Amino acid sequence: MKTYRIGQIVPSSNTTMETEIPAMLRGREAILPDRFTFHSSRMRMKQVTKEELAAMDADSDRCALELSDARVDVLGYACLVAIMSMGKGYHCTSQERLHRVTAENGAPAPVITSAGALVDGLHSMGAKKIALICPYMKPLARLVIDYIEDQEIEVEDAIALEIPDNIEVGRRDPAAPAEIAADLKTSNVDVIVASACVQMPSLASIPLIEARYGLPTVSAAACTTHFMLKSLGLEPKAPNAGAILS
Repeated sequence: MKTYRIGQIVPSSNTTMETEIPAMLRGREAILPDRFTFHSSRMRMKQVTKEELAAMDADSDRCALELSDARVDVLGYACLVAIMSMGKGYHCTSQERLHRVTAENGAPAPVITSAGALVDGLHSMGAKKIALICPYMKPLARLVIDYIEDQEIEVEDAIALEIPDNIEVGRRDPAAPAEIAADLKTSNVDVIVASACVQMPSLASIPLIEARYGLPTVSAAACTTHFMLKSLGLEPKAPNAGAILS
């Protein structure tokens, strides 16, 4: 039995990534022998605006350096919209740069961005058309949609809840996306994204949406967990976390 150190680069106001990813991996511990510990470094951000997101992203190198001091086995970058607002395909740039920071500190570790994990997860599921829920203001939601569509995945429908305060996003009911999904147009989609944001809780909604609509359902957090496990050479499996971890 091996214990893996999970590092997370987290916006200072984010409370959900350190809740949902441990919940998924604790669930996995109940059925598989691997064990996990969780370690975070924070970058300042309170309001979800393009300016605050850019300033926050500039701080991510420091976080990667701090976490590499702890010799973590993998790093997750826990802000999807920060990456997607920096320009199309930026997740590749961010992952390479942050990995280089860990390597230069003598502790090379793979880096999974939630933005890259969502698009890669959708590709791995063969998704061509999706419907998504996100908490962002409409201009940022448009950036997210454009970023995903640049990755050759069509966003058939999207609901943006327009909540600028990141703390308020994290206080939402994890079962709320299951109710909101009733307003999505899903007749032509392959996959539903219950939360295209790692701060908006959705883990409780994923199995509910799958059962109700008969469609594979993911979140940015579930996709991040999937690729963290893959990067560690572990089976990407966790109970009650939707199709990508089943």
